[in-house]
Amino acid sequence: MDTDLLKTFLEVSRTRHFGKAAENLYLTRSAVSFRVKQLESILGVALFERQRNNIQPTPAGERMLGHAEAVLTAWERAKQDVSLSQLQSTQLAIGAGPNIWDAYLQGHLQHLHVGLPGVALRTEVLPSTVMTRQLMDRTLDIAISFDPPKLDQFELVQLGQINLLLVSSVADIVVNGVAPGQYVKVDWGTAFNIIHAQEYATLPVPTLHTSSARIALDFILNNGGCAFLPEHLVQQLLRNGELHLVRGANAISRSVYVAYWAENDRLEQIKQAIDFLIDDGI
Repeated sequence: MDTDLLKTFLEVSRTRHFGKAAENLYLTRSAVSFRVKQLESILGVALFERQRNNIQPTPAGERMLGHAEAVLTAWERAKQDVSLSQLQSTQLAIGAGPNIWDAYLQGHLQHLHVGLPGVALRTEVLPSTVMTRQLMDRTLDIAISFDPPKLDQFELVQLGQINLLLVSSVADIVVNGVAPGQYVKVDWGTAFNIIHAQEYATLPVPTLHTSSARIALDFILNNGGCAFLPEHLVQQLLRNGELHLVRGANAISRSVYVAYWAENDRLEQIKQAIDFLIDDGI
């Protein structure tokens, strides 16, 4: 199958508009329409309900989304695999959410590269649902998250823990005294949200909700406020007085896990990567 058909289908699904999809793909609108019709003809189903200014995927189109993404991801991986240099024997695809990259993985990537000579790394920032699907599709080798998928075919390994501290741009703030408009909520996963609801219900409605610790950090440094952030990310800022601990707030620990397919053909390299990350520490 022509992968351009799948790319066009995904772009129309994303934009819900043939004209906008055409602009983004540098095609004419008629070319986009032709590609979609060609894909529908191959599959024998309608992928979109076409109404004026209202393009919606049909149930078949919704089901096709995951398959199209999986095919394109597998194709990209195949191209990269066959293009490996003589110094590289294999490729590892590593996926993690934004906060795992911010709070943990980004600082270890260079060490991982040095510690795995001959392995080409492909990194992805992905939501947990996509990571689970790509693990099952074998287009992702390693998924790192706070809330790993618990399926029989996946192996889970705990890499370590991250301590989250409630820090503020203003000194001498107590947890029950955070002013409205001064709280930034960072998404640290399901277990964090449960603890947050039980122990920190008095915190005001967030002025910003984000899945990135670095976005939250930049926001409170520039605009003021407080947020739960990784200890290692704010240590220096606490020392030099740019940030302050909020009194009465306990640290919240989150475990970091790696999940991988137990029968992956890159199992040796996966276990080497996991051992290296554990030895490197958080």
